[in-house]
Amino acid sequence: MGNTVETAKTQLKTAVTDAIATLTERGELPAGELRDFNIEVPADRKNGDLSANVAMVNAKVFRMPPAKAAALIVEAMDLSGTYYDRAEVAGPGFMNFYLNDRYYADILRDIAAEGADYGRSNYGAGKKVNVEFVSANPTGPIHMGNARGGALGDCLAAVLEWAGYDVSREFYINDAGNQIEKFALSLDVRYRQHFEGEDAVPLPEDSYHGKDIVDLAEAFIAETGDKYRTAPEEERRAALVDYALPKNIAGMQAAMKKYRIHYDTWFYESTLHESGQVTETIEELKAKGLTYEQDGALWYKNTEVQTGILMAAGRSDKDIEKLDLKDDVLIRANGNPTYFAADIAYHRNKLVTRGFDKAVDVWGADHHGHVARMKGALEALGIGGDRLDVVLMQLVKLTSDGEPVKISKRTGNAITLVDLLEDIPIDASRFLFNTREAGSEMEFDMDLAIRQTAQNPVYYCQYAHARICSILKKLEEQGRTFDGATADDLILLKTPEERELIRHLSDLPAEVITAADHYDPARMTRYCTELATLFHKFYNSCRVNSEDEALTKARLFLCMCVKTTLANVLTMLKVSVPDHM
Repeated sequence: MGNTVETAKTQLKTAVTDAIATLTERGELPAGELRDFNIEVPADRKNGDLSANVAMVNAKVFRMPPAKAAALIVEAMDLSGTYYDRAEVAGPGFMNFYLNDRYYADILRDIAAEGADYGRSNYGAGKKVNVEFVSANPTGPIHMGNARGGALGDCLAAVLEWAGYDVSREFYINDAGNQIEKFALSLDVRYRQHFEGEDAVPLPEDSYHGKDIVDLAEAFIAETGDKYRTAPEEERRAALVDYALPKNIAGMQAAMKKYRIHYDTWFYESTLHESGQVTETIEELKAKGLTYEQDGALWYKNTEVQTGILMAAGRSDKDIEKLDLKDDVLIRANGNPTYFAADIAYHRNKLVTRGFDKAVDVWGADHHGHVARMKGALEALGIGGDRLDVVLMQLVKLTSDGEPVKISKRTGNAITLVDLLEDIPIDASRFLFNTREAGSEMEFDMDLAIRQTAQNPVYYCQYAHARICSILKKLEEQGRTFDGATADDLILLKTPEERELIRHLSDLPAEVITAADHYDPARMTRYCTELATLFHKFYNSCRVNSEDEALTKARLFLCMCVKTTLANVLTMLKVSVPDHM
């Protein structure tokens, strides 16, 4: 994080506490243990650059009205050698501080010194975080609905990395269980229909009806002929799945790569069953008395576990009753483990076997009911439910010409991610899908996404970067070189537009940390758009190439810092950073 911002906060806190200590020694304030106080940016900058509420939160300690205590503290305060010009008392006892010219100059020097690393911090202290996202069903191509999840998950992982966490991106492949059995059935029916006709072998309603299944069956026939036509059903279905599933997974991997997403791990559900981890997890739940048998199936005591957690949190019996909690099957009567059993084992694998400090999952909002029972199961196992955080993502409505888009123009099926990326620039997709918080419903305007105007946020941000590159290129064409600016030069940046722009630049490290804390990468697109807005405002108000050589150097230095910061945020989002447009 930029040293100047942290130094200024430390100086403020030290100046306040030293003044209080002085007043206590003089007997003008009573001795007592101080409560922590906040240092904030006022909503209105007319009320200072930073504000402290020390007198208000310590009114009982000081035994006097906050405004009176604040006035005493301000009078006793020594701000010499700090980044502050002065401090004033406002309202019921707020202390407002005003930063000096040197602060703004040093912010820019920090950015120039840190360069491509500006915005990074060690806030996360290297804690290991597993971010799992998309994890689409491998029985078909990746649907357009996963476009938001892909952009959100990848950018969230990037934000966490920039905040100092050790991040691993993961895709969970559900290659076991009911959906694979349904996949095998669907492929088998299409295979047999090729030879016997659709009337002879009807496709069950509860199966996969997409054209991709037909294409896979036909490709299998082209390669193997009628070899499996008379084979036992189980053998034929296994051969079809062994052929089709790797092709689907390869297609998913190609789609993610096209979307600029690199996964550290493609984790196969089947490995949990083959390694015995599902069985181990179930046995552990049994040993803790959290299971029972009924109707030939093994059940997990979800109601008991959830009730205990909720009661410990202070929830009333009436509140708990309204939730209509139910127990969950772990092993079906046919002996097959359920998806829930595998999911518990999967999260146990992440947090215990592989030792991640935190698992962050990006799920569709329709999975909200699964969150509490999964966290509850981890709590019951002694792993800790608080080590799993789930980001619930609302659906996206795709529109064009103001109308909803429901089917693909090319295939007649639901739009795939590859379809979308053929029509919409990847830069626009990744940026626009991160302009809203995950929990907000979103309308994705395809016309806006391809528009090269200021109305398109990603174009607007890229244009700001390109504009700065153009300024520098013109200087070069004039035979002039820019070799930096001195601290004295930078002190000349005093217009409201310059100060506002520098203040926003100084916010980046804290914005990254806040985005990481709230799992909200949309903060970064908002930050970037606001930075572009403030730059354009500055550019239109302040002539960069002025008659004052020192001021020209200072403004060019400011432009370079904006360029660096824009590039850092766009790179974080894996959006291209053009030098001309």
